[in-house]
Amino acid sequence: MESNTNPTPDKPVIQSILAEHKKQIKIGLTMCAHCSLCAESCFLYMSHEGDPQYMPSYKFLHSVGRLYKKKGDVSRAQLETMRDLVFENCVLCTRCYCPMGIDIPALITLGRRICRSQNLFRNYDR
Repeated sequence: MESNTNPTPDKPVIQSILAEHKKQIKIGLTMCAHCSLCAESCFLYMSHEGDPQYMPSYKFLHSVGRLYKKKGDVSRAQLETMRDLVFENCVLCTRCYCPMGIDIPALITLGRRICRSQNLFRNYDR
């Protein structure tokens, strides 16, 4: 993965994006029952023999969820880990189903938006 050379995340930009989607994020964090039903519809999770990093709820909770709980105060390395979760471990096929009604694809898309705001993108040339 390539990243820009700026080692310091732009915290105000991250906080602004999080504030814009606060309600949706809080609902996701509150409603997730950790039931793993979303994983049953994820072909990446199934093809990686149940690796939890490919579970849709894991991707949300360990990217946007963590970022929200830390109020956007994260290191560049933490954002790079988030980038890998939301770009490498998800193809946004929108097949993930949450019985609680959490819109996981929208939250993964939000994670990608935050990464792009910090000049962190997927490298398609690897």
